[in-house]
Amino acid sequence: MNCRHQALAVLLEADPLVKATQAAALWEAIQSDPALLPNEAQRAEVLSLTQAQEAAMPGRPERPHLVPAKQVPSRSPFTLEGRAALLHAICHIEFNAINLALDAVWRFDGMPADFYRDWLQVAGEEAYHFTLLRTHLETLGWHYGDFDAHDGLWTMCHKTREDILARMALVPRTLEARGLDATPLIQDKLTRAGDLRAVEILDIILRDEVGHVRIGNHWFHHLCQALQLDATTLYPELVQRYEAPRLRPPFNEAARKAAGFTDAEIAFLLGED
Repeated sequence: MNCRHQALAVLLEADPLVKATQAAALWEAIQSDPALLPNEAQRAEVLSLTQAQEAAMPGRPERPHLVPAKQVPSRSPFTLEGRAALLHAICHIEFNAINLALDAVWRFDGMPADFYRDWLQVAGEEAYHFTLLRTHLETLGWHYGDFDAHDGLWTMCHKTREDILARMALVPRTLEARGLDATPLIQDKLTRAGDLRAVEILDIILRDEVGHVRIGNHWFHHLCQALQLDATTLYPELVQRYEAPRLRPPFNEAARKAAGFTDAEIAFLLGED
């Protein structure tokens, strides 16, 4: 079973701890033996799902209970329960990010070997982030699944399942890039709340997420170049077509530039001509 098949198997795993362990192990295996990356024939293979697999996509536990984003209550991080709810929300994002990376590996055929390596790296690192947050959450007296959550990340993943260009544009470099902007603001609140361990974990996540967004930017521009499309003008068209959220400031411009956003792309986010 090549790594694309393995990625699909991990994606379908419902137990979050098993999924995180397997995603991390798959990334470690690829680092130890790059020959495990799909060869030309395996990259060209079109994988399909059974009806049962479709119904189980993606594998996830019964909890957290998923509700519309507007129904997820906001809580103050200056209470213990509020801080736990905030960290749970981030933990849920990292769990979904494992699924998003694995989905890119199995779903999109015919890409260069480095594409699969990049997204397996993302899956492995997101698994590490999930594990760090889950462990810290438990030191506060809560578990992953104890709070309601929403499914916005996977919803966009599903919308773009037949369009790799839209996937690269709207998942890593739109929804996940939100974390580049939000993390420093969250860290400030957690510092004032006295949770320095959570701040340290978010330092790790922010560092790695710059790389993940850079990967999304790289493959978006790679595909645009291959298809002779202008990335700057195409992006807002994809935002409109797939009803992606229009992001609002403040933006972490330094982190976004480190992640590969051009001045023109940042100007678009800022609403500048």
